[in-house]
Amino acid sequence: MKRYRIPPNQKIDLSQWDPNDRSEFEGDKKDAEARLAELGRELDALQDVLFAQRKHKVLIVLQAMDTGGKDGTIRKVFEQVDPQGVRVANFKAPTVTELERDYLWRVHQQVPARGEIVIFNRSHYEDVLIVRVRQLVPPAVWQKRYDHINAFEKMLVDEGATILKFFLHISADEQKRRLEERLADPDKHWKFNPGDLGERRLWPQYMQAYAEVLSRTSTAEAPWYLVPANRKWYRNLVVASVLVETLQGLKLSYPRPDWDPAKITIE
Repeated sequence: MKRYRIPPNQKIDLSQWDPNDRSEFEGDKKDAEARLAELGRELDALQDVLFAQRKHKVLIVLQAMDTGGKDGTIRKVFEQVDPQGVRVANFKAPTVTELERDYLWRVHQQVPARGEIVIFNRSHYEDVLIVRVRQLVPPAVWQKRYDHINAFEKMLVDEGATILKFFLHISADEQKRRLEERLADPDKHWKFNPGDLGERRLWPQYMQAYAEVLSRTSTAEAPWYLVPANRKWYRNLVVASVLVETLQGLKLSYPRPDWDPAKITIE
């Protein structure tokens, strides 16, 4: 899945990235689901060691347009993992208390501890996305934030964090289909917000904003993966594959006891 990793300083044009791409897997949806189940078992085993060792900490950032599949990715990729070592942090509109502080204050409180995997469902990147597109602050303010974010993430990595960032890339047509699907199903009406249609009308501006995020904040320490997400099964496979490969690279191991098991007798 390395083809989806954005190298540092690469200029991104999202129109050149196919959200229907599935070139890194030769099988069909059924084959992919079987492979995802295998990856889920591998992830469960790796997370167990991560939690026991309490040496590494993992931060996963998920960003997408509405209906892009952040919630679905979390459900499917992590469905076999022990929840005691995994936590999801959601970032909605900032509260009054949060607005009185710097924009990274609320984010820093949610970063993972040793042994923990934390998933950001949206993130600090909203402060260079919606803030930019909706003109909530002047350009002179949000333009500085790319450097702030890069420095913040480098600090986390220097302190022992592993950071993986995924942009779930869907097409405008696929978003339209998913929104219509929600409207047609009463059980999904709770997921539909008519106000989101205003964001949809700003699609070109969001694509430009996301392109600059990917171009300016994919670093060696905290890379972005541009995930084709029109096919949900392929999206899940890409994210799970990257995560398992990354955790394997940490060379995790269970901690050794500071006592001799051979000398213990249980009566």
